[in-house]
Amino acid sequence: MELRVLRYFLAVAEEGNITWAAELLQISQPTLSRQLKQLEDELGVTLFTRGRHNITLTREGCLLRDRAQAIVELADKTEHEVSNGCSGELDGEISVSCGDVRAVEYLTARMAAFRRLHPRVRFVMVSTTADVIQERLDQGLSDVALMTEPVDMARFDFMRLDAVDEWGVMIRDDDPLVIAGAATARPEDLVDRPLLMPFRPQVRAELLSWFGPLRDRVQVSCIFNLPLNAAMAVRQGVGAALCYDVGQVGEGLRFLPLAPHLEARSVVAWKRSSMHAPAVEAFIAFLREGLAQ
Repeated sequence: MELRVLRYFLAVAEEGNITWAAELLQISQPTLSRQLKQLEDELGVTLFTRGRHNITLTREGCLLRDRAQAIVELADKTEHEVSNGCSGELDGEISVSCGDVRAVEYLTARMAAFRRLHPRVRFVMVSTTADVIQERLDQGLSDVALMTEPVDMARFDFMRLDAVDEWGVMIRDDDPLVIAGAATARPEDLVDRPLLMPFRPQVRAELLSWFGPLRDRVQVSCIFNLPLNAAMAVRQGVGAALCYDVGQVGEGLRFLPLAPHLEARSVVAWKRSSMHAPAVEAFIAFLREGLAQ
């Protein structure tokens, strides 16, 4: 498979129409159709279901789209790093993946300070879940990642940050705990009621341990991976959400810390035994210096 053809395929998958994709790519429609047919013949599968006015991806097409996006992104990143590696001044692009945690404030402050020293460096921030973050590190799509523990760090080098995230419960303003004037939420306050829990199994296990002997009375109504979606679900009455205090629960919602107190440390990680671009190496060293001060 040629990288050029994968770009053609992704354009068609995005547009859902060969004519529109051909115009976007500035090639003729017959040429694009021929390239797609050759790709299908090479792979021995049908990638598209062709309709009168648009096309949709088959199951195999969806799989190739996901893989092709990663391949093209990595190729572009590699080309950018290599082409800028010979510049006398530090240059390049640093891809950072992170979750919605308070330690992002620390990381972005270090990014700003680093760019004041090296203004030709550009950062790319991707906000996603811990599992996707680890995949991006493994695939070389992200250079540096910010995650909260617990997380398997066997394949990565990392630094623990001083920043911690506090666990609590996101509830509506009309929740009985708010009406009662509660300042914290105890295990007995949260059992026998619908709860939204984080997607990661390791995190759910830690939260269930927090309930102690009451864990069998925990009712999970929904599992979520993004706090914004959880906030919407809480607002609509799906349940109360166990989450970090990120300081933005939204209108009509309230955050109560857990009691006993429960917190999570954040780590900055990067792929172990990997040759990084000069800008990435310099930024990792810059982070180390900041923590040592």
